[in-house]
Amino acid sequence: MSHSSASAVPHPGDAPDPSWQRDVRTIGLIGLAHGSSHFFHLLLPPLFPALIHEFGFSYSELGLLVTVFFIISGVGQALSGFLVDKVGARPVLYVALLCFAAAGLAAGTATGYGGLLLASALAGLGNAPFHPADFTILNQRVSPQRLGHAFSVHGISGNLGWALAPVFHLGLMAWGGTWRAGPLGAAVLIVVVLGILVWQREALDDRAHHRSQRLASAPDEHPMAFLKLPSVWLCFSFFFWTTAALSAIQSFASPALERIYGLPVAATAFVVSGYMLCGALGMVAGGFLAARAKRLEKIIAGAMVLAAALLLLAASGAVPGMAAAWAVALAGLGTGLAGPSRDMLIKQAAPPGATGRVYGTVYSGLDTGFALAAPVFGWLLDHGLAQGVFLGSALAMALGVASAALVGAGVARRRVRPVAPA
Repeated sequence: MSHSSASAVPHPGDAPDPSWQRDVRTIGLIGLAHGSSHFFHLLLPPLFPALIHEFGFSYSELGLLVTVFFIISGVGQALSGFLVDKVGARPVLYVALLCFAAAGLAAGTATGYGGLLLASALAGLGNAPFHPADFTILNQRVSPQRLGHAFSVHGISGNLGWALAPVFHLGLMAWGGTWRAGPLGAAVLIVVVLGILVWQREALDDRAHHRSQRLASAPDEHPMAFLKLPSVWLCFSFFFWTTAALSAIQSFASPALERIYGLPVAATAFVVSGYMLCGALGMVAGGFLAARAKRLEKIIAGAMVLAAALLLLAASGAVPGMAAAWAVALAGLGTGLAGPSRDMLIKQAAPPGATGRVYGTVYSGLDTGFALAAPVFGWLLDHGLAQGVFLGSALAMALGVASAALVGAGVARRRVRPVAPA
């Protein structure tokens, strides 16, 4: 008894926490999937100059391709939240990745505007389920004490996907001598990602949690009851305004800097990558802030005001051209800092059993902002109003701050309500 029984007694710290290992695995796989979805947001925008050269399109026509992507993604995102709640997140995620592969093939073989529209539509269809599927898996599989960091990694991976896309497409275009190399390479890349997720499918299995969530939800509650929550629509408006600003930076920051300051394309082509990398750095700090803050909207406000100020500096024309380019890139720090706090606010708004629906509806504000902003900012460029790209972005961020303040006020009221005397 002495030796064998003594050795059987567990001691704290003798082995790694198994929940930590499971959480890290799930967070990493969801981060890979989310980064892939953001990578496909920029399937076409980095190639706009090449498409103009080959087909003679205007920026307004190219902006319409972005609009098609986000209209389909926005409508599909709201609907796919219901699908995720009904059948589970994992199979929906697999189908989304297959749509991305088809989009890459369609773009790489396009012979005109119709082919590019088809690619945008397929990519939008693939993008639609990601946020309800990702956040459903994270909320159901990751331990509560690590959820803030999971949201941080989720946001960072998205920014890294955005940052990689221009480098990937421009690099393959230079290597292959044609813009078609980028979309075709993206199709191959996404098939590899799908293979990894299928291989590690146990870490994404939400079926048991999915059944328990459905049992936990009120049986007599209407599936659309969550739409009565004001916080859902305020979060929607926050996403709309902040992503309208992001749309301007992603699609048009490079040509706007070229026209305002006369910078060569070689000097401005990677501003978007810099913006996204700075956003990823901001999200690292933002994850720790979100885990500790009681008033998340204050973090969001300070971060977004910083980003808006840097964009106003770039619009002013009062600094050297390269300084303006750096200001735009550094503005990503502000949006990154705000990201995890934003996702924690949405979690607080989601009732049991409706995670997919809430995230699908709220994140459709992201798609709506992209869809409506892209042609507006493209029109500004076509009409010689390049400074409007940065002025409009700063204004949209300010409106986003107002939305976040209203969300935070509502959350604070709900916190004190339960302790009030009956």
